[in-house]
Formats: sequence, C-alpha cells, structure tokens
Amino acid sequence: MTTRKKLEGNGLWESSRMMLPEHKEAIIRYQHEEGRRSRPTLDSQEMELIERALAESFYKQCAITLTIYDEYEDIKLSGIVTSLNTHRREIKFAIRTEDWEWIKVDEIIAVR
Repeated sequence: MTTRKKLEGNGLWESSRMMLPEHKEAIIRYQHEEGRRSRPTLDSQEMELIERALAESFYKQCAITLTIYDEYEDIKLSGIVTSLNTHRREIKFAIRTEDWEWIKVDEIIAVR
C-alpha cells in the first residue's frame, strides 16, 4: 500500500491552502514600503540655483520644469511661477491658465 503525502496530489491539506486577509494586507504594505526612497540632500549651491531659476521664472514669466520629491517616484511639472511667498518658502506654480498649486521650495529637487 502506498501512502499519499498530505500536500501532493489531492491530499487532505492541498485544498485547504489559503491566505488570510490580514496576511495579504501585510504583504502589500511590505511591498509598498520596500519601494520608498529617502529625500536627496541638496547642498547650498544647488539650492541657490533652484531659487534663482524660480525667481527668473517669476520675473520674466518664462516656463520651467520642476522635479518635486516624492517617496516613490519624482514628479515633474512644467509651468510658470506666478507668486513667491518667501516667508512660507512656497511658490504658486501655474501649470495651465486656470490650474495652479502651491509648492514648498524645500520639496523641489531640480529645475530645468
């Protein structure tokens, strides 16, 4: 007589394999956290170049492309700086004629 292993063929335990919802959520959270990046450190010279480009876009009304830090993937926005708030270190960035948003200068990691 041959004995059948529980996890082979159509054994008793083969059909009872499952994943609890809590385990599935934990795996998804782990995979999400694994893709997280740390914020790059900019030196004072790089920050000065970014601030000059922002001021130039504001005064000359010329379009620039911002690279904004995000934990998972950098965000690129093209538009014009329409307002500077030096006290809060924010810019009002017009992406289209009626579409704009406030962006913190410290979140900007590159300007083109």
